[in-house]
Amino acid sequence: PPPGAPQPGQPTPEQIAMMQQQLTAEAAKRGISVQQYVEQLKAQAMQQHQAQMRAQQQQQAAQQQQQQPITPGPPNPAALAVANFLKGQDLKPRTCILDEKRKDLFKVKRAIRALQSPAYIKARSKNPLLPEVNDRATAENTFKLLPLSLLALRVNKIDPEHAHEGHNHAKPKRVKGLWTVRIEQHQEAHDDNYYVWLYEGSQVKTKLMAGGALVAIITVILFPLWPLFMRQGVWYLSMGMLGLIGLFFAMAIFRLILFIITMFVAAPGLWLYPNLFEDVGFFDSFRPLWAWQKTPEDLKNEKAAKKAKKAAKAAARASGEKTHKHKKAITPASSNSAASSPQPAAASLVDSAPHPTGSEARDTSSVQRRTATVEEVEDD
Repeated sequence: PPPGAPQPGQPTPEQIAMMQQQLTAEAAKRGISVQQYVEQLKAQAMQQHQAQMRAQQQQQAAQQQQQQPITPGPPNPAALAVANFLKGQDLKPRTCILDEKRKDLFKVKRAIRALQSPAYIKARSKNPLLPEVNDRATAENTFKLLPLSLLALRVNKIDPEHAHEGHNHAKPKRVKGLWTVRIEQHQEAHDDNYYVWLYEGSQVKTKLMAGGALVAIITVILFPLWPLFMRQGVWYLSMGMLGLIGLFFAMAIFRLILFIITMFVAAPGLWLYPNLFEDVGFFDSFRPLWAWQKTPEDLKNEKAAKKAKKAAKAAARASGEKTHKHKKAITPASSNSAASSPQPAAASLVDSAPHPTGSEARDTSSVQRRTATVEEVEDD
């Protein structure tokens, strides 16, 4: 620039004169000199600068805390006691996939409910390491001992396709009801949060079972070195098991032949041990001793009778709930009559329902084959 011209970025003499006039006017408004006003501006600028520096330092410290990795240490004894207690409670866990491993998943509200239950009070009387729980706040503080000791961590459901980032895996096959989860950064204790168990409990039982399996394998391998009486005992035992298996097959063939013969002679056919191949217990497989083949009419009548019985129970339950709601407005005598009133209706529904014909009313004109079934146990 030519001599005497202002440098780029610097105010011109006119701008300097205007700023001086503004400073003089502002100082006159406050009743102080220009020098004092300038000192006040400097002090305000310094305070703002210090406040900005403090805010930046706090922000940097918070970022460092967030980025600081968690270093696992020895678990707190109180946290171990809480984990052992919750492991023994029914938290309705479900299986999830965490880092390609199966883990147990549970909901926070069930854990909080267990910590506030009488079972926890009873367990605390036996184990003084368990913290005291008086209300919701203390229950949450007790539960938070688990993530602090890395015994259980909060997780969230993710898409299985994004669970292997950076790998060239094929698209995984999704299993219904099996979540793929990842650990969340913020470990909170809301009712709807899910936590995954990292604590597997005492491994003494597992180690004893593994040792027993190893001893059993070595014992079987060293069978040629067994004493003679032990090897003879094993031979007799194996022959007895083969005889039982052969008897079972013979009985199955005999009952099939018997059914085929009776199907033509006395329809609809007679089954010996009708529950032999049903999904029941050992002794229930041989009860009853015999039964006639059930026809479609028998099954239809049984189904109708079960529906009528279930409807009667539902009506009685609904009447009981209604009576409980209006208990204060109904006298004891009227409440008893109201509670007992659905019983005749229920009995009439059951009596009016068609009954299975069974062996007494079987139709000999039509022969239809069907495998024997076990009477279902009604689930209330």
